[in-house]
Amino acid sequence: MKTRIGVVAPSCPIDDAVAEGVTARARALYGEAVELVFHPQCFLSAGHFAGEDHVREAALVEAANDPGLDAIWFARGGYGACRVAAGAIARLGAAARRKTYLGYSDAGTLLGGLYGRGIGTVAHGPMPVDIRRDGGEAAVDRALRWLVERDPASLEPGLDGERPAAAFNMTILSMLIGTPLQPNLSGHVLLLEDVGEYHYRIDRTLCHITSNPGIQAVAGIRFGRVSDITPNDRAFGHEADEIAAHWCRVSGIRHLGAADIGHDAANRVVPFG
Repeated sequence: MKTRIGVVAPSCPIDDAVAEGVTARARALYGEAVELVFHPQCFLSAGHFAGEDHVREAALVEAANDPGLDAIWFARGGYGACRVAAGAIARLGAAARRKTYLGYSDAGTLLGGLYGRGIGTVAHGPMPVDIRRDGGEAAVDRALRWLVERDPASLEPGLDGERPAAAFNMTILSMLIGTPLQPNLSGHVLLLEDVGEYHYRIDRTLCHITSNPGIQAVAGIRFGRVSDITPNDRAFGHEADEIAAHWCRVSGIRHLGAADIGHDAANRVVPFG
């Protein structure tokens, strides 16, 4: 039976080259057994976004509620998912609950909201736009192998299978806290990563995250890669791993070590739950 994967862009657009490159990888891996269905909305442009808010929301709802699609793969991050997440999730039906959803970065807004409502199988992992990265074909292959066959080699290697897990970009999780999209992560191992931030913003974000009572109920935190840190006009004095250890110590959350996730081609898949 053919696996059909819908691709939508709730944040920023992709171009034809991304779609063509990812389609070529799917064909190389699975021939005609896998079909990628790129919603036309993925290629629209409305200022920063892949179409106006109502267009992005409608595309996500259409694809998620389509019983002919087995999974939803978020095309890329950027910014914009928070503008459509609550409205889209409220319109999802039975077919949406049977699907797999994969993405990371800004798509974490949707992952959190879906997981909190028990909709589908949700996972943090590579997206189509990663084909543009150095080593991006491997990232796309890793995502496809998990979406199609649940290949265990695609998974973050530190997942123990005994405790539930969840993974987020730190900034996105911080923005979810206190909103209806914040999921219950009690007892979960929480994996965090980030990109393109100042050290002091990493510190501020982790202060906020680890101060939240819901987050303090996690089984522990593992820290992925924090890459492309923006230089400041004065040194912060602590590296990202030291900042992480500090806020775990202050909050009483267990620091469980490193995680193999990040905004790069080595990013591994972390299923929620």
